[in-house]
Amino acid sequence: MGSIFQVVQQNGTNKNRSTASKILHPNIQTPNPKVVSAKGNYLILENGQKVLDASAGPGVACIGHGNTEVRDAVVAQMDRLSYCHSLSFANQAAEDLAEEVVNSTNGVMARATIVSSGSEAVEAALKLARQYFVEKGEPERVHFIARKGAFHGTTLSSLALTAKPAVRRPFDAIMLNDNASFVSTPNAYRGMYPGETELDYVARLAEELDAEFERVGPGRVCAFVAETVAGTSLGCLNPPPGYWQAVRAICDKHSALLILDEVFCGMGRTGSTHAWEQEDLHPDIQTVAKGLAAGYAPIAMLLMSQRIVDGIQAGSGFFNHGHTYSSHAVACATALAVQRIVKRDNLLQNVQTTGDRLGRGLQAALGRHPHVGDIRGRGLMWAVEFVKDRGTKEPFPLKERVAGRIKGAALKEPWSTALNAGMGTADTIAGDHITITPPYNIAEADVDLIVSRVKGAVEEVLGSEL
Repeated sequence: MGSIFQVVQQNGTNKNRSTASKILHPNIQTPNPKVVSAKGNYLILENGQKVLDASAGPGVACIGHGNTEVRDAVVAQMDRLSYCHSLSFANQAAEDLAEEVVNSTNGVMARATIVSSGSEAVEAALKLARQYFVEKGEPERVHFIARKGAFHGTTLSSLALTAKPAVRRPFDAIMLNDNASFVSTPNAYRGMYPGETELDYVARLAEELDAEFERVGPGRVCAFVAETVAGTSLGCLNPPPGYWQAVRAICDKHSALLILDEVFCGMGRTGSTHAWEQEDLHPDIQTVAKGLAAGYAPIAMLLMSQRIVDGIQAGSGFFNHGHTYSSHAVACATALAVQRIVKRDNLLQNVQTTGDRLGRGLQAALGRHPHVGDIRGRGLMWAVEFVKDRGTKEPFPLKERVAGRIKGAALKEPWSTALNAGMGTADTIAGDHITITPPYNIAEADVDLIVSRVKGAVEEVLGSEL
């Protein structure tokens, strides 16, 4: 009996090799479509299908695919130095990247640590905050406050601050759950009471956060951790005006740190290099990742204020953290090339211009659809939230997998567009949304094409607005 998994040995070679992947894909039963090449804002699949990358994978490929300038920077760095161990040696590519990114904060941040992923950066941020207070003689500060529905990573500590039951459930028993708690995420669509003003809503959120500090106990909270603008997990939620000023004041009142997770929303995605620049806000610690090297290399950064540097310097003088691939020379040179392209080509202005166009287009195309509850975003990060009942905001049952079906429909012809689907917008479990996060150099014509194709995919799954 034969099968596609049968391997026939002849003369020491495999004549009939298995077509089954040896990768443990996220979905073991149904591996994702294979991309064989990519150029500009398009992916080419194994079957020859040309797919418009409207999610940038998601939100990473911010200057598109196949950029030869970045390729040349990678090759040049490999010719100079491919790798050295960061615990023993420094390298110029890492120094140059750190200077570039720290300088972009206009003095808000003072130093950087370079790692390989967003989860690593968040993990490092938590360790840095903890070490800061240990060095200051406040070892009782062991608690972190995060927000409901947030996603901060998949390492155990970052996962402990991720309030998504679907991703936490298998690992709950081994996480530091006693040292983490959660408050409400600002969500005007679902969180505001009828007739409540934004000012009143902010006051209510601030009161909840302050009460959580008091509940945990005086001097026990290490930091409040949150995304400046919530990303794919909750569908691009913008905080109401005044929210971050209230949060900063409460952190200062309790002498706790403010850690901003800008892994997704940072490095230009919202139309400014750092999302907190639009909020008149200064964090103590910040993480960045996705837009840093645009997917041309795995890299992330942890940024810290002078306050944190001074605290470590006055103590041990050594950040007790590091990885084999920290400050990887090739990854750093790659990220530096990407950041210089973003600056030289004025791509942040394009993010603002095309982002406004994308938002207006989505509103015009889907704003009246009976199953579209909310359309929201900033810069080039937009989300469409779907509801079973527009009047009551009731979400679809989980089993209907609405967002996943829309993503699947969009990927197929005739739409051939890559979107990102999410769940949990209503209560961290139920609630469907898609996110649209195209590259920073997207053209207006491609923005209009994305809107048209998203509309087509939504109507294919949920019907038209009539």
